[in-house]
Amino acid sequence: MEKRKDGFLIDREDNQKDYLFGIRPIMEAFNADQQIDKILVNKELKGDLLKELLAIAREKKIPVTKVPESKLNRITRKNHQGVVAYISAIAYASLDNVVDGCYSRGVAPLILMLDRVTDVRNFGAIARTAEVAGVHAIVIPEKSSAQINSDAVKTSAGALNFLPVSRERNLYYALKDLKKSGLNVVGVTEKTERNMYAADLTLPTVLVVGSEEDGISEELMELCDEFVKIPVLGKIESLNVSVATGIVIYEAIRQRNETA
Repeated sequence: MEKRKDGFLIDREDNQKDYLFGIRPIMEAFNADQQIDKILVNKELKGDLLKELLAIAREKKIPVTKVPESKLNRITRKNHQGVVAYISAIAYASLDNVVDGCYSRGVAPLILMLDRVTDVRNFGAIARTAEVAGVHAIVIPEKSSAQINSDAVKTSAGALNFLPVSRERNLYYALKDLKKSGLNVVGVTEKTERNMYAADLTLPTVLVVGSEEDGISEELMELCDEFVKIPVLGKIESLNVSVATGIVIYEAIRQRNETA
């Protein structure tokens, strides 16, 4: 157990993940504008104070998941009182502000949307490449995404301290808003014959990358303006998601540098 300078108790069990537990400490964290990544609540827990906590979580758009008490007991051996909150290692960015900022500088936005990339190390590696390449933001869903904790920041080599990350409740509507803002939506998938070199990535662009298990979800596929794939010349048909994402990002950078 560690006590931070602001007085909050942080448990550093479970592979060095940072979290708070207990309703009142989490409420105090809300009052101090502490960045909370997500909250886990014992599904049997009730009470007025819990209702107040959940109302604030909804207002702040913090995901809440009801779980069996046994899951909370696996997270920490301390008296969690039925509630555990994971602390975010970063402050999330407004996607609208990122896009508007690009246009105001006369720059074509290059946004990366990660659909259900849940592995922390993959996420960290993608963030590192994206920051080095100059991607303007990464967009992730509130749920079914890698937790942005100290492990993710470490894997990203600190890139997550500089790269804007926008966490959206629904990627479908976030993608529709990006389309309305003039961005071309490019789905990176093996389910196409179109080579990535054929796409014009100098345009304001959203690159959509799906999970390694089943790729981009069908609802996001419906919003894509075009699809591209990475050329495969060997016998192995696919790449790790972080490697594949890096390749497509740098194809966009190559094209943009050639026309600069």
